[in-house]
Amino acid sequence: MSPRTARRTVVAASAAATSGLTGADALLAVAKFDAKGLIVAVAQQWDSGEVLMVAWMNAESIRASLSEGRAVYYSRSRSALWRKGEESGNVQTLREMLLDCDGDSILLKVDQRGPACHTGRVSCFFTAAEDGRPLRIVSDPVQDPVQMYGAK
Repeated sequence: MSPRTARRTVVAASAAATSGLTGADALLAVAKFDAKGLIVAVAQQWDSGEVLMVAWMNAESIRASLSEGRAVYYSRSRSALWRKGEESGNVQTLREMLLDCDGDSILLKVDQRGPACHTGRVSCFFTAAEDGRPLRIVSDPVQDPVQMYGAK
C-alpha cells in the first residue's frame, strides 16, 4: 500500500468512526484508552517544539482541556483531574490537541507559562544519558519550587 493510499484509508476510517461527531466526542470515539481508562499525553511547547512533560488523560480531562482551552490531566496519585498550573500558576494554554496514528497517545501543543516541571525547570526532560558516561543534568531550574508550591 502506498503512503498516499494508507493516508486515505486512515482518514476514511476516522471519518466513518466519527460520523456526525465533533471535538471531544470525535476524539473519544477513536482514542484507545488502557484498562484504567487512561491515555498517555505529551505536552509540547507549540512554537519551539520542545517536549515539556508526559502525563495521563482520561475522557473527562480531554473534554475539560478542549472546553477550557488549557491542559487538564488526570493525576494517578490523587485519582483526580489536575489542571496544570492550579498550584504553581504555570498554566499550559492549549493551542492544539492531536491524536497519534495508533490512537493510543495524545500530543498537546501548548503555550507554557513558566516552567513545566515541578523541579522549576522548563522541561521535565533534563537528565541526559550517554553510553559509558554517568547521567548528567542538562538544564538548571528557572524558578524555585518553593516559590511555585510553597514550603512542604
